[in-house]
Amino acid sequence: MEKRLGVMIDCSRNAVMKVEKVKEFVLTLKSFGYNSLMLYTEDTYELDGEPYFGYLRGRYSKNELKEIDAFCQSVGFELIPCIQTLAHLNQAFKYWFFEDIRDCFDILLVDEEKTYAFIEKMFATCANVFISRKIHIGMDEAMFVGMGKHLVKHGYQNRFEILKRHLSRVVAIAQKYGFEPIMWSDMFFRLDNGGEYYPKEPELSQEAKDAIPQNVTLCYWDYYHNDKDYYAKMIRAHKSSGNEVWFAGGAWKWVGFCPGNIKTMDTMLPAMTACREEGVENVFITMWGDDGNECQVYSLLPSLLYVAEVYNGNSDLDSVKKKFAEIVGEDFDEFVALDMALEGFNRDDSFVNGSKPMLYADPFLGLLDAFARGDEGAAYGRIAEQMSAYKAINGKYKLYFENAINLAKTLSYKYNLGLYTRKYYKAGDKAGLKKTLADYDRTIECLDRFLDGFERLWFDMNKPNGFESQQIRLGGLKERLKRCRARLNAFVLGEIDVIEELEEDLVDEKDKKLPYLHGYGSAATVNIL
Repeated sequence: MEKRLGVMIDCSRNAVMKVEKVKEFVLTLKSFGYNSLMLYTEDTYELDGEPYFGYLRGRYSKNELKEIDAFCQSVGFELIPCIQTLAHLNQAFKYWFFEDIRDCFDILLVDEEKTYAFIEKMFATCANVFISRKIHIGMDEAMFVGMGKHLVKHGYQNRFEILKRHLSRVVAIAQKYGFEPIMWSDMFFRLDNGGEYYPKEPELSQEAKDAIPQNVTLCYWDYYHNDKDYYAKMIRAHKSSGNEVWFAGGAWKWVGFCPGNIKTMDTMLPAMTACREEGVENVFITMWGDDGNECQVYSLLPSLLYVAEVYNGNSDLDSVKKKFAEIVGEDFDEFVALDMALEGFNRDDSFVNGSKPMLYADPFLGLLDAFARGDEGAAYGRIAEQMSAYKAINGKYKLYFENAINLAKTLSYKYNLGLYTRKYYKAGDKAGLKKTLADYDRTIECLDRFLDGFERLWFDMNKPNGFESQQIRLGGLKERLKRCRARLNAFVLGEIDVIEELEEDLVDEKDKKLPYLHGYGSAATVNIL
């Protein structure tokens, strides 16, 4: 296969997609014009002799992967293994069994023979399971390579040299099993530019080029830019290495429960145009699931079709919408409405969907109250009402729309809960607090329905492993709301004289960069979780 248009599904952030659902999704992707698939598996695949690798995480067995691979082959799809051979092994490193091969954080210990014996098991498994002899070996975001146990054992060393030695060993193992490796390219740019992957004027130093074996394909990943010229500059910088270059774009499903179809289309139109003009024919669209994988893949159907069309030279949105109706049987704009992205939440060039952080924002701490104006609850109420009238609510993707409606109804009460709680408390307005108590009750009631619907959607798409995390989070939110309500009620009744958290004055955060807002932990509390 010379020209690949593929999708990468994140199966490492709690949600491991069921085998039958992977097959169904492959057929949908094929109808859109895709021909390749990667299942991103950090530790969620069976590894001979390593029972704790992916233990209790819903990992794919070798037989399951063989079944998926055989199905892909039968419909003209290529299933490319996608693993990690340097960093992003956080979950495996929870177990002391792997401590001998850990450098620091989530990074493997380079120059350690036990590390390469472990990596060889990865390639042996992949060789036994997959027909394709392309393999993605990861190696991204290992910014602290050589700075932990390696530093203690060997002293400080040039990190280009460390990366070069490691990559050389991994490539040799890959070739032993007949694989042609692909790797994320960011580490070469980061080591060149003080940790920055996207310098203003991208360029690879000779030192970086010398560290890249010629038989490795560089995969340039970028989900963020709206400027075609910047994508083109980065592609040319990659090509200056002399290596084959692939591009990985992003279908934005890593910002919480809601997709980012609009964000995907805004960034991937210039990206696909640049790829076409610069002659990059192998393109993958990543579907990451950062911080829990709450958003399911079918939510991004509009942007996945749009990307495929633009990749093939068609950027006419009206024709894409018509094709979407013909293939999917649903209205394009109704599906895009699943984004539920309100204006005004983002304060910089990033994209954050406010539904997740404001769902989890603590009503007494008020950390994210700067993002609440007071009218967002009504806006989410309108979203729920509009979605309830969509034809799609009665179709094949009913669970997706029910889930979104339940979330919108919850947010119609929860979004401004902290804002009004503090406002009325500071003003000594007990009549206002009595009204707010009713909003606590309504939030808890809607949250129960959302959790029930979210569970149905999760179990329809994924293995059960990982859902316990969602139950802990949402159940914890429910319990916290109940306890806050009880204390607020006690204050209204005069049983207590003060609520200490609400006494504290908030710092004006409007012009400051707040914590990582995609993350549950950052939104739920500033304390140890």
